[in-house]
Amino acid sequence: MMDKTETKTAQPAIQTPATPAGLALIPQPAELAVLGREWELKSGAIIAYADSGARHAAERLAEQLRPATGFELPVRPDSTGDIIFKTTNDSSLGEEGYALRVSDHVFLWAPGEAGLFYGAQTLRQLLPPDVYSPVTVSRTWKLPAVEIRDLPRFKWRGLMLDVARYFMPKNDVLKFIDTMAALKLNTLHWHLTDDQGWRIEIKKYPKLTTVGAWRDGTVVGHAEQYRDGKKPLKTDEVRHGGFYTQDDVREIVDYAAARHITIVPEIDMPGHMQAAIAAYPELGCMDKPVAVRTTWGPWNVILNPEDSTVQFCKDVLAEVMDLFPSPYIHIGGDEAAKDQWESNERIQQLREERGLKDMHEMQSWFIRQIDDFLVSRNRRLVGWDEIAEGGLAKNAAVMWWRATDFDNSGTQIAMDAAAAGHDLIVASNSALYFDYYQSKNESAEPLAIGEFLPLETVYSFEPVFVGLDEKTTSHILGVQGQLWAEYMPNLKHVEYMAFPRACALAEIAWTRIEHKNYTTFLERMKVQEKRFDASAVNHRKINHDAALTPNKK
Repeated sequence: MMDKTETKTAQPAIQTPATPAGLALIPQPAELAVLGREWELKSGAIIAYADSGARHAAERLAEQLRPATGFELPVRPDSTGDIIFKTTNDSSLGEEGYALRVSDHVFLWAPGEAGLFYGAQTLRQLLPPDVYSPVTVSRTWKLPAVEIRDLPRFKWRGLMLDVARYFMPKNDVLKFIDTMAALKLNTLHWHLTDDQGWRIEIKKYPKLTTVGAWRDGTVVGHAEQYRDGKKPLKTDEVRHGGFYTQDDVREIVDYAAARHITIVPEIDMPGHMQAAIAAYPELGCMDKPVAVRTTWGPWNVILNPEDSTVQFCKDVLAEVMDLFPSPYIHIGGDEAAKDQWESNERIQQLREERGLKDMHEMQSWFIRQIDDFLVSRNRRLVGWDEIAEGGLAKNAAVMWWRATDFDNSGTQIAMDAAAAGHDLIVASNSALYFDYYQSKNESAEPLAIGEFLPLETVYSFEPVFVGLDEKTTSHILGVQGQLWAEYMPNLKHVEYMAFPRACALAEIAWTRIEHKNYTTFLERMKVQEKRFDASAVNHRKINHDAALTPNKK
């Protein structure tokens, strides 16, 4: 049994660039030493927590291990046991780091609950892949004796899940959260509203869900074929929709928090609001009503910038903030076409009254009203990089996505924002848009929005811009993959597009760059694929013979 000094003196040797063969840890840990023997988890094992701060992590591990092992795994307050959790004052591990020793028993310590949880996920990965099964598997449960010290590179390790295009049932969202948590991802950016559907109950505005949550059909095939006007629009004429009640949201938020995932809600504005305008036409700029959109793509339907509309947005966000404790609230701000503003006499009058030179400044004015409101509630606004057009709200964080825009404006906005002291989340469409194809042979893949994004491109992506100084680099909060769901009608499809690319994302977000190695990552993925199979997570199988030459696929 370790004494109190062991939490301070155990310093495993760093092994780089890769985890030794047979240890398929994803993401790769910071420091690891193999002790050359095995430890077996047996049916009579006891999980102990040495202090109250370690209790939840101990109980969570027991919950995760019981289904596959069939073991009782009692959890008790004690400093002795087969698996022991303990909080420690080891500041070198940061807020989310942990240390793990597997020898004649398992000892796991960390400064806080998050680190203990992540250490437990590493422990699960050291066990055979069958441990992820939801039903009992008859086998021995051996794992290698190791020493690990580990902590993440970035604070924000995220995935964006779009449920506005296709509603995803609550239990599917919970399953997705479990898969994220196993990879030490800690932020779920939840895209809840768009032109094609409004997915969250707002009690003050019930039509947002009675009307805005439902569309009368969905475009058949790829939306691009209809945009030139040469082919008539065809929809499946099947009513689609759904929404999360506020009780549903509370349950999902609590479930994620128990797995150390923060859910950042997105209520898009002033563009991507056609579903809301369909419910409340007075929010729009047109004389005639619109329906919830049945096809994909950015459109020119936009909220009007009247004070009453700003108040509507504040009312919505007030209810959202009551449901989500996240310090960040995402307000979208992307692809807000200004055509309707430009052609509207009343809005031109508003522009002049407010002393604004153009409609980019009008959008900036709109965003600043929301920024001030969120700050008054001790929250922070985050939006896509277009929120900087016309001037960036002083408290806003920027989510950089436009890496491949034709004029490089998105990238320059991101660099300028970070240099000016704004926090930045890297969500580059060049490497982190998981709605892109996973093969050049598009006919062999499910319909996708376009482009080719192989696993190696994701893995090799570096979130820190070349040439940034240390102070500016410190404003990069982290990295996030995007799952825009125009062509992902269900969880199985979402999982197929997310995994294995989200495994590469996890390593970008967690692992120091000098410890990354694509060749060994592929070897570790052979075991990770078995974990996905055991837990019924749909994923695109890696062609390991071709994986190192992605451009030929």
